[in-house]
Amino acid sequence: MNMEFLQHYWWILISLLGGLLVFLLFVQGGQTLLYTIAKTEDERNLLVNSLGRKWEFTFTTLVVFGGAFFASFPLFYSTSFGGAYLAWMVVLFCFVMQAVSYEYRRKAGNLLGEKTYNIFLIINGVIGTICIGAVVGSFFTGNPFKLGEMNDVTWMSPWRGIEVLFNAANLCLGLAIFFLSRTLASLYFMNNIKHDVIYERSKKQVLYNSIPFVVLLLAFLAIILPGKGYAIMEDKSIQLVPYKYFHNLLAMPLNTLVLLIGVIGVLFGIIKSILKPRWKKGIWFAGIGIVLAVIALFIVAGFNNTAFYPSYTDLNSSLTIYNASSSLYTLKTMAYVSLASPIVLAYIFYAWRALNKKQIDIQDVKDDHHAY
Repeated sequence: MNMEFLQHYWWILISLLGGLLVFLLFVQGGQTLLYTIAKTEDERNLLVNSLGRKWEFTFTTLVVFGGAFFASFPLFYSTSFGGAYLAWMVVLFCFVMQAVSYEYRRKAGNLLGEKTYNIFLIINGVIGTICIGAVVGSFFTGNPFKLGEMNDVTWMSPWRGIEVLFNAANLCLGLAIFFLSRTLASLYFMNNIKHDVIYERSKKQVLYNSIPFVVLLLAFLAIILPGKGYAIMEDKSIQLVPYKYFHNLLAMPLNTLVLLIGVIGVLFGIIKSILKPRWKKGIWFAGIGIVLAVIALFIVAGFNNTAFYPSYTDLNSSLTIYNASSSLYTLKTMAYVSLASPIVLAYIFYAWRALNKKQIDIQDVKDDHHAY
């Protein structure tokens, strides 16, 4: 367990958490469909309560993802939150709005009314997914910052992180994540809700949202793969190298295989759900596929001597898994703690199955005194 091994080990764990987070964003995607799939108040309550059983998984995964990043690569955390704090504050505020909305949406005597909280949920679903996708896109396209001698960060843009939305590649990835979350949500509704009309509407939304998702993802890859990437040279300097991320795919064939398997899983789940009547398992194929695909993309961004959080205003301020990581002692101690991860994943699996023993219907919502 030397330093280099631990740095790569923790980047893989970060990648796994990122993949799980992107999958769980189906909750946000489902919130944007409240007035598309549902046409009556009972149907909206059914959708909200179907998502309400899972929203805490997304929120918790986001917190764990941030906490793991802070513990293993603290310089990224301080640089990103210290400089691009407006972008992160927007994301965090959206998730606070979500938590408040589920808590007070139908609570008697709430001042804002049910419709207002529905709007809050939609805002969380739209802005939260696009911003997260755009921030991840900046792992490939870069950010405007410079680090001082004591690693103090100077952000070279007055937009403080919002500028990630002004980049075409970042915006493509952000919108791709948005449409992906809506696609996964539609697959989830087909699996989780016992309602024939909602099933058929969800099936249509799988088609309507998967097409722009695929187009936007291909557009992102078409910009990134043939473009210049941020490479670590032999003298530890950072330089722009043409086709860097494409070369990363060639240099790591196992990771490329994981990416292809993930893409095939997503497409299989989507296509079979559209073509086969009453098939409800698409969420699992697409969900596992997207986790694998995101893991592979994170590894492309951070492995093979690549800066995972590059600076396009000062190349040598770019962050890598080598210069941004914690100490050997910290990484090793956390590595031992991380061995308990399978227990946590097993508990999540158990809790998920307990909540999904049977499909939810409108009567379940009406009979539940603690319904959202």
